[in-house]
Amino acid sequence: MKKSEMNVYRERLLALRARLQGDVSQMANSALNKNRSESNGDLSSMPIHMADLGTDNFEQEFTLTLMESGGGTLQLIESALERIEDGVYGQCEECGARIPKTRLNALPFATMCVKCASQLEARD
Repeated sequence: MKKSEMNVYRERLLALRARLQGDVSQMANSALNKNRSESNGDLSSMPIHMADLGTDNFEQEFTLTLMESGGGTLQLIESALERIEDGVYGQCEECGARIPKTRLNALPFATMCVKCASQLEARD
């Protein structure tokens, strides 16, 4: 892949990384720094119903799961940026073939060609 092409993907990856870092940060603040009354706008001092606590716990767990997923994607993006620096970006890590640009346009952090990724999924 030409350097000019790699620069286009580098810019996409950097923009995606910045957006995800902001999303993960915002989710962390939302899930971990608010108490129940702040999160749902409840300004009364009435006792909390058990169902409300269950809902709050579910929402916090869901947000933490989303954060974990975002963190995994951030690691993939960092790895892709390293591959650009090493000059091996766009090369399948399994078979060594070139990853099609259509795949890289859809998933700029892809590490495998479609064939190898499909085989890996079939094994799981």
